[in-house]
Amino acid sequence: MKNEKRRFKLILFLSLAAITIFTLITGCGKAGQQDSVTEPVKSETQKITIVLDWVPNTNHTGIYVARDRGYYSEAGLEAEIVQPTEGGSADLIAAGKGEFGISYQEQVTYARTASPSLPVVAIAAILPHNTSGFASMKEKNIVSPKDFENKTYGGWGSPVEDAMLRELMEKYNADFSKLSIVNIGASDFITSVQRDVDFSWIYYGWDGIASEVKNFEINFMLLQDFDERLDFYTPTIIISEETLAAKKELVKKFLDATRKGYIYAIENPDESAEILLKNAPELDREIVLRSQQYLSSKYMPENRKWGYMEEKIWKNFSEWMFENELITQKLDYKNAYTNEFLE
Repeated sequence: MKNEKRRFKLILFLSLAAITIFTLITGCGKAGQQDSVTEPVKSETQKITIVLDWVPNTNHTGIYVARDRGYYSEAGLEAEIVQPTEGGSADLIAAGKGEFGISYQEQVTYARTASPSLPVVAIAAILPHNTSGFASMKEKNIVSPKDFENKTYGGWGSPVEDAMLRELMEKYNADFSKLSIVNIGASDFITSVQRDVDFSWIYYGWDGIASEVKNFEINFMLLQDFDERLDFYTPTIIISEETLAAKKELVKKFLDATRKGYIYAIENPDESAEILLKNAPELDREIVLRSQQYLSSKYMPENRKWGYMEEKIWKNFSEWMFENELITQKLDYKNAYTNEFLE
């Protein structure tokens, strides 16, 4: 009898143990299956191409920051940043050679009023105000358009330059026929005004800062100080109308990440300059650092909305271009830009 009881207890123990082990095994399996179901599915990364307007510089810092700090990848984007090979960025974006481009209000206006037109749209302003103007050696005492008489201007051959010089000189009762204009292309500003010309059109954020770094004293005339209509957006970010219509989610992701890049550059100019230098080591280090400090204080508009554009600026400058016969038809400026993705 005792042996039978012992055998019964042993069978009961082994049965309970088997049940427990089976429960643990099947329970673990279910838990594993549940984990695999709830694990988030990773979406595919979208590849995008960003076409610059020129060589890398501090206008572009926020874009490099957004890529190198992972803001694009966090948005599911893999960004390639390229320089334009042939034609301007507007031509390439309109032709589908990139999703996003760096341009400027003048180029967008030309593109949309050309025949045939290029269907590009500005979606953000990198700088809310024009930082360009005419500059000369300080000792030449060129401080007003009146002083352009009997001087030589060095430019890059754009019709806008002639129109701007003519109008400003006429406004200040100066004789435009007494101004000589030569094309110096992409020649160095400091070298040119020392050797070949009396004054030139520069962007203070680069050539103006370079002059400071090199202790080269200049007189600088900000364009909108002489005519408020010359406060135009340069540079801007553009897309094609096709992208605007069909890829709104992509555009929103891109601009959200790009905004983060520029906000970081505003708050961390030195660190952002280092990111730009890592991507463009051929640039002058001291100029980049000083330029970044200057532009980081200029990126944000008064309304504290990075990238936001105002209708009056698009209206004023396009009308100025039409009045000066730079375009043959008025720009439909309300469709030339959008703040849709910045709200």
